[in-house]
Amino acid sequence: MSEAAESIFSLVKASEGGAPLYLQLKKNIEDAVQRGVIGPGDALPSERDIAIKADISRVTVRKAVQDLVKSGILVQRHGSGTFVAPRMERVEQSLSRLTSFTDDMARRGMSASSVWLDKGIYPPSPDEIMILGLSAKELVARVSRLRIANETPMAIERASLSLAALPDPEAVGSSLYSTLDKTGSRPARAVQRISAVNLVGADARLLEVPEGSACLHIERISYLASGKVIEFTRSIYRGDAYDFVAELRLAGPGEESGGTT
Repeated sequence: MSEAAESIFSLVKASEGGAPLYLQLKKNIEDAVQRGVIGPGDALPSERDIAIKADISRVTVRKAVQDLVKSGILVQRHGSGTFVAPRMERVEQSLSRLTSFTDDMARRGMSASSVWLDKGIYPPSPDEIMILGLSAKELVARVSRLRIANETPMAIERASLSLAALPDPEAVGSSLYSTLDKTGSRPARAVQRISAVNLVGADARLLEVPEGSACLHIERISYLASGKVIEFTRSIYRGDAYDFVAELRLAGPGEESGGTT
């Protein structure tokens, strides 16, 4: 970190009747980010180093940093340290097309990648039995991955399929749909349900956002052209990164309307 950037930590001074020290430090860091003195991805010094530089306690430093993490200005990565959060470019996702994450990002000129979290065969849950039409004695294939765009975690996808559709989850490479294509099991259409939830635990850490952050939970049931259910997916999308867009048309005579006028 440059000398100019480090100087933001030496500006905290106790003043009678002034703001608490942690708020002074918090404001110094916020101002530095806004002015570009420290930019996205830059690492902050350790709490100990900041405390020594600013001549304040580590408890004060920790409180300022935690507030900035909660507000999304900083991110903490376990075992790595504290960094200025990347600037998020919001992604506008159409709800009228069934496309892959990789294709969506490519159309926006963004580099897409994935980290596999799980590929395995398991006893089905009650939801998987009901939605995929399985018996209690059948097993289910599950594949889960963290979706990344331009090195920023964007979503967690957890897909469940029957073994008839995906007998070997380990065979899935970069694209699940490409694998399903080979067996004639690629979905033709899907129905999605979107709800707002707050991230907790491991999902928050995977997406590098504070616990309690708003996100979009999406359940998608995908169908073959024949109408058979082929895939049940539950996904978590960052609320600060995605806008889902749907085109609405006025219902014609005799058609059901989805809203009021």
